[in-house]
Amino acid sequence: MMNIGEEKVDSVVIVAIEGRVDGTTAPDLENRISEIVDRGDAQVLLDCAGMTYVSSAGLRIFLTGARKCQQNDGKLMICTLQPDCKSVIETSGFHTVIDCHDTREAALATAS
Repeated sequence: MMNIGEEKVDSVVIVAIEGRVDGTTAPDLENRISEIVDRGDAQVLLDCAGMTYVSSAGLRIFLTGARKCQQNDGKLMICTLQPDCKSVIETSGFHTVIDCHDTREAALATAS
């Protein structure tokens, strides 16, 4: 199960993820990111403080979300990864493709 919260801080839409991002829940996250970018908000921060698990399906959504944001002159960022999820992101090399930050504040400071 996964819950998605959303708030806007300046030009950045913060998407708070709680629970598992896997093959079952990843499409919900993909749809939410698409809705956000389609309405004109291409600066997206995924706050993963409550994310307990991420599968390869979730990683794919992070990558497609990042591409969609970039195509609309924005960027997708990730913050507050839990240790297990951070390990998955780093092992897969996604931290070299997507901006990852330890805190929400650090991520917001890099938003342009």
